[in-house]
Amino acid sequence: MYKVFFNDRNIFLTDDFTKTFQLKFGLFYKFHKKEELMELLSFYRNLKKIENLFIFHDDMEELRNVFRSCFMNIDAAGGVIRNKKGQLLIINRRGRWDLPKGKLDAGESFEEAASREVEEECGIQGSAIICRLLSTYHSYLIEDQAVLKKTMWFEMMYKGNQEPVPQQKEDITDIRWVSPSEVSVIMKGTYGAILDVLKYANLIQL
Repeated sequence: MYKVFFNDRNIFLTDDFTKTFQLKFGLFYKFHKKEELMELLSFYRNLKKIENLFIFHDDMEELRNVFRSCFMNIDAAGGVIRNKKGQLLIINRRGRWDLPKGKLDAGESFEEAASREVEEECGIQGSAIICRLLSTYHSYLIEDQAVLKKTMWFEMMYKGNQEPVPQQKEDITDIRWVSPSEVSVIMKGTYGAILDVLKYANLIQL
């Protein structure tokens, strides 16, 4: 199953109609053609109270490719950074708890972008990438242009002693190292994609 966040709502692409229909609630649609899919996405964007949209097709690769072609695609990368004490680095951006992340520069790899964004947004240098975690997908509008942003997340380790400094021009107002027992403090004030990342990294349970 392929999950895309529409702000605080979700779109799921799946090839298992029966199982999904039995377990989930929302709007269900069987994929037919791109033009129809684009009209559906526009319709769903204007809905407010239907939380989930499920799109079905037997060929998941075809569905994913057609779905992505309905958007301007942007690649980004971010980090789940822990220090020698096992604490997690979190930032507050525009009133919500978040993890450092940002768009790839031209010619940049996902790994390079993740390391650069951590350094720029948090003011610490030398965070080492341990492994790749997962990718999350988020859709939004830029001047009426529908955008699909893929963010690839990496587990990272910081062994230095620099104090984090928030990058104010990116609207970051607070940075904290939090212990595993304190991670849950951000759960009610963050994004669904961040919750998925923290769950995948075994930092929270949903």
